[in-house]
Amino acid sequence: MYQTHFGAAGQRTDNVIYDSTMTRLVVTLALAVLPAASVAAQPAALARARALYNSGSYDAAIDAAAAARVDPKVGDAASLVLGRAHLERFRSGGAADDLAAARTSLAAVRIDALTPRDQLDLLIGLGQTLYFGDAFGAAADVFDNALGRAALLGVGERGKLLDWWSNALDRQAQARPADRRSPVYARIVERMEDELRDDPGSAVANYWLVVGARGSGDLDRAWDAAVAGWVRAALGADAADLRADLDRVAMEVLIPERARMRPVREQADGAAAMRAEWEKLKTDWK
Repeated sequence: MYQTHFGAAGQRTDNVIYDSTMTRLVVTLALAVLPAASVAAQPAALARARALYNSGSYDAAIDAAAAARVDPKVGDAASLVLGRAHLERFRSGGAADDLAAARTSLAAVRIDALTPRDQLDLLIGLGQTLYFGDAFGAAADVFDNALGRAALLGVGERGKLLDWWSNALDRQAQARPADRRSPVYARIVERMEDELRDDPGSAVANYWLVVGARGSGDLDRAWDAAVAGWVRAALGADAADLRADLDRVAMEVLIPERARMRPVREQADGAAAMRAEWEKLKTDWK
């Protein structure tokens, strides 16, 4: 469903971020492609830097943004593009110098010198920089700031940002002792419940509701959310990918963990019964 991601230390994780039991992809969230009229109103160097960034030409975007930021009228906007381009190059190559350069560029940006959409992109960039620096709780807080302005994003981009926020909290929880994880996952559950009231077919919210409930220790709620998510998947655009994620979590995580809650002599039969129930769900709701 999502694009290749590099872990916080810059090491490739074969398209996923790993926690101890399940995986989830963190997505690329790029600067928006500006409308033609807006681009035309910008100095040529800044417009070129944005265009190169949006096309994925990050090396060239870095050079163009560095040239553009000597113009005091657009220096902050150019520094934003420069920082975000270094972040994307870090994601593809894992070089610590790129992460440091991104941090330096973004920290120098004055938010009040930016357009509202650029302000949102700055918050996203700051959150990603914290995330890649393993400051997961702080990253989640900054992504939360960005979500407060998410009306500026399209539905797909908003879902990607929500995924970043959820991944940051998941990584924060995984770094804690097991007995201190539940409050973090409770935050995920609460937000995903709200998301699903507005968009029942959201792949991100359906997936993370399951993960959040499981992380909070409520395996029965996680199971019910997985079943509901399988049915609600048909309401969204990413039904096949969501169902593949839910199938993996149900079979590899929820069924074994729910079975272990039973007396030892009943665990094998319990797991078999749950697998049969899950397979019937898949057959009934193809």
